[in-house]
Amino acid sequence: MKVLVTGSSGWLGRHLIPMLQAQGHTPVGFDIAPSHWTDEVGSISSRETLANVFNRHDFDAVIHAAALHKPDIVRYPQQAFIDVNVTGTLHLLELSVAHGIDRFVFTSTTSLMINQAIRAETSEEAVWLDEDAGPHAPRNIYGVTKLAAENLCRQHHVTRGLNTIVLRTSRFFPEEDDTHRLMSGPNMKANELLNRRATVRDMCRAHIRAMETVTDIEFGLYIVSAPTPFSRSDTLALKCDASALIERMFPDATGLYAKRGWRLPKSLGRVYDGSRIVGELDFTYETDFSSLLAALRTEGELPFIHDTRYESPALGYLDIADQRASGF
Repeated sequence: MKVLVTGSSGWLGRHLIPMLQAQGHTPVGFDIAPSHWTDEVGSISSRETLANVFNRHDFDAVIHAAALHKPDIVRYPQQAFIDVNVTGTLHLLELSVAHGIDRFVFTSTTSLMINQAIRAETSEEAVWLDEDAGPHAPRNIYGVTKLAAENLCRQHHVTRGLNTIVLRTSRFFPEEDDTHRLMSGPNMKANELLNRRATVRDMCRAHIRAMETVTDIEFGLYIVSAPTPFSRSDTLALKCDASALIERMFPDATGLYAKRGWRLPKSLGRVYDGSRIVGELDFTYETDFSSLLAALRTEGELPFIHDTRYESPALGYLDIADQRASGF
């Protein structure tokens, strides 16, 4: 299939493009920032630019991963998030319908599921989050705009018949956490494989599987997060003494962590359940917490990527003053 991939210069896009190529597809990368993975340079907030791209290519599918993300909140005004995350998505949906494309995959985020109470971890138990959780009250402009874009996707399926799958991705970016400094970045990423992270490779595989199956599903919304070893019955233990529960489930975890100077989490406030995509799309995750421990036992390569130097490639091509004037 010939596939338009927006956000091709970003973290997901730069891994997704070669994976699509390896599987025999023909991806066409679109991004505001030029890169090795990008064929068409422009902003998704410009309908004219996107229309020209659609007119020059005969796409079979669209994977829409371009967005302003949570770390961008301190860099850009709220209007930029609306222009990119909402208006840009609307342009792509409308152009997909107009060009007869019947496969649309939208990269969303689990962040939109986190209201202020969940963020503050005020509950006595860990919050179990699956696709039926809600209603949602996003705590920032990133979540607000991604939820709005999800609803546009749903509307275009209902009113225009566009086959669409929305993927709510958990954490998979390589940079340091921008709010927590209680432990090292690699230690945090390792712990997050228990409840709120997946590898970028699994994220790419999930997008391709969604593209392949969307015409059978017609409309679907799925969380993508590494399989958690916990169940709903563990929520109280996870909040009160997560490390004890983990040690019972994985007896050698503490020792393996100690060799790297890592610590298991004392408490987990929420768990993303990424299992529905397994059953409904016949998707298989390659990596989970057990995979991490296996790598630690053999002193092999860790299954996640940690890069403190990573920054969005769009930063070099955006000026905040220009954004206020023209909207990204």
